[in-house]
Amino acid sequence: MVVPRPSKPVVRVRKHPEIPAGANLTLRGRINMLDIRLIREKPEEVRKNLAKRKDPEVLKRFDKLLKLDRKWRESLRKLEDLRHQQNLLLAEIAKAKKAGKPIQELVKKAKGLPEKIEELEKRTREYKQEVDYLLMRIPNLLHDSVPEGESDADNVEIRRWGKPPKFDFKPKNHVELAVGLGLMDLERARKVAGQGFVYLKNELVLLDLAIQRFAIDFLVKKGYTLIEPPFMIRRKPYEGVIDFEDFEMVTYKIEGEDWYMIATSEHPMAAMFMGEVLNREDLPIKLVGISPCFRKEVGTHGKYTKGLFRMHHFNKVEQFIFCHPDDSWDLHEELQENAEKLYQKLGIHYRVVNVCTGDIGAIAAKKYDIEAWMADGKFREVGSNSNCTDYQARRLGIRWREKPGMPPAGFVHTLNNTALATSRTMIAILEQYQQKDGSVKIPQALRPYLGFSKLEPKA
Repeated sequence: MVVPRPSKPVVRVRKHPEIPAGANLTLRGRINMLDIRLIREKPEEVRKNLAKRKDPEVLKRFDKLLKLDRKWRESLRKLEDLRHQQNLLLAEIAKAKKAGKPIQELVKKAKGLPEKIEELEKRTREYKQEVDYLLMRIPNLLHDSVPEGESDADNVEIRRWGKPPKFDFKPKNHVELAVGLGLMDLERARKVAGQGFVYLKNELVLLDLAIQRFAIDFLVKKGYTLIEPPFMIRRKPYEGVIDFEDFEMVTYKIEGEDWYMIATSEHPMAAMFMGEVLNREDLPIKLVGISPCFRKEVGTHGKYTKGLFRMHHFNKVEQFIFCHPDDSWDLHEELQENAEKLYQKLGIHYRVVNVCTGDIGAIAAKKYDIEAWMADGKFREVGSNSNCTDYQARRLGIRWREKPGMPPAGFVHTLNNTALATSRTMIAILEQYQQKDGSVKIPQALRPYLGFSKLEPKA
């Protein structure tokens, strides 16, 4: 259902409609953990939740995980029994020796145990490796408020802001506009780098930089710590933050090195505290990251790829939060408010959708997308906002404790949000602010960063 735009659109921090303050998320909205204990204790509930994702392979993987976990535990039990039996026999042999009694029968009983133990240790390790491999490939549990659906066509619109521009001429797309203004060269970029790259020129480069600084200034004033992360990270931390199914499809590897180019600053920011225990008094930790993003974008057949929309390299300002589990749903709404406020300040007409179960991806428990209106009359994604609960933190080993010196009490929650991806934001500006003569007005909020108010054709 489409929620009508209010006469004076204002975004406020919205308490999650289905979660009371201070509550943790469960399978039915009250627990957050996806660990092997939960899978063992409530396999049918977990399976029912995973089934919402409409992916038969996930269910096959889950059923295989259950079987292998049972085999691993049974093998471990037998191994412990054999070790216990061996220890008892060795103790009896030592006691018999000390007492001068015969030990031949006891030695005979103990003779084959080391080989049996070694063989069972190997089998147990193999089972454990398979269990861990599959466990890392089981997606996060979805919140009940995530709408069920097969694809992005089933995402549910929850609100709109602003109105589409009224043109008394046939509007152009951003490629026609930018090329016409002499500010973008796609053909030469294809010549030297291939599809998915671009030369930005003159004022369009400055616009890219202005968008970045605009978003950074806004979020730093809100108490977010500015981060420029490493642009390459190793595989181990990367495995903690990204969906395994997407890993090879998304990331570029540096040949001969244990380095991968980052697809977003979310990934190195998420891994910042890998293996650490954070004090509750220091939470939430709010970060704003700035970085180039490098993505293979494999498997985009049939998707919108025009011009700047789907690039192998682009710039992005990202929000990221580490928090106590009780706070993540309120902070999810705060991130959404921040992102929407940025687009409102830019005067960009957009809508927000609640991403459905078949489109959400493995990492998030719930995700909102902001979709900007484009000149062909369609809304397209310009940013996402995900609550990943403790899914990433569990994989990365990031925990929290009540006070310094106390033992860990649990895993933190992580949240990420695209504040502004400059390429798609520029599309929205070009297409929504275009004029009849081919020029493009600059949003008022960006003019202090630029020193000019319009992109104009060269004389």
